[in-house]
Amino acid sequence: MRAWRIAKAGEAADVYQLADIAPPVPGKGQVRVRVLGAAVNYPDVMMARGHYQVQPPYPYTPGVELCGEVLELGTDTIGISVGDRIVGTADLPAGAFAEEALMNAALSQQAPGQLDDAEAAALHIAYQTGWFGLHRRARLQRGDTLLVHAAAGGVGSAAVQLGKAAGATVIGVVGGSEKASIATELGCDLVLDRNTDDLVAEIKKATNGKGVDVAYDPVGGAAYDVCAKTIAFEGRILVVGFASGTVPSPGLNHALIKNYSIVGLHWGLYNAYDPAAITAAATEINALVAGGIRPLISKRVSLEDAPDAVTAVGEGTTTGRVVVIP
Repeated sequence: MRAWRIAKAGEAADVYQLADIAPPVPGKGQVRVRVLGAAVNYPDVMMARGHYQVQPPYPYTPGVELCGEVLELGTDTIGISVGDRIVGTADLPAGAFAEEALMNAALSQQAPGQLDDAEAAALHIAYQTGWFGLHRRARLQRGDTLLVHAAAGGVGSAAVQLGKAAGATVIGVVGGSEKASIATELGCDLVLDRNTDDLVAEIKKATNGKGVDVAYDPVGGAAYDVCAKTIAFEGRILVVGFASGTVPSPGLNHALIKNYSIVGLHWGLYNAYDPAAITAAATEINALVAGGIRPLISKRVSLEDAPDAVTAVGEGTTTGRVVVIP
């Protein structure tokens, strides 16, 4: 089968190598799947650079999220059959940027029938991250005001949709007029352009000086500074990631003075600490899909174009999700 391989750290364009390799063999609790679609995530960028918190041994096949058709069952797999269409994360080193991959049966979900392969491939990580972040970590309530940075991006677009579904007023921050239009279509009540708007002033104006109840920050850097300056009394700043490349150093005296919380989210840890909660979240997310929510897919690309797609996501030039279709 064809698969991208990484043998050393670097930029995707430099270290991805397309190869013909033997199909992976499922072990205990694993299934082998035909990859129907593999969504590109920012962790794919960081993993190629060797900077991600979970780093597989070299050489490995990259790609962390997919929709696949089950071809073969390993031992001790329960609730999944050959022929099932499932979504979830790839079991690296047999990643998703390939014609076939391995998945953990217990951590995978049946793909919603309402979604095509690309949409299903993009459902798992971004929406699980958004669900756990907004509901379990930040305790978003109906009537809250939610600030979402990178609101037209893959993680941000999911947070916008989940926030609106929860009854929040959503302020989206984007970079550029094209992304502003997309964020408006997603349902943002107010869209601000970080390139042209005074974000702090506009957010304070929109909230009558109160500030936002929850700030969703997958960007870090200057985006976090905006969160700290506009968070309300007893608000929650949700630290999701650092796509800007800059990890903030929050002033804890400021958090004390304003009585707000800084809440971290590493969604992948729930696979080890509370996998039942992931299944429960999937049920909630699937109900929203049945009600009409769809992942925002900006581009479907071939397997050959996977390195370019990873590069584009790393540069922040994409909107929504890019999905590799082998």
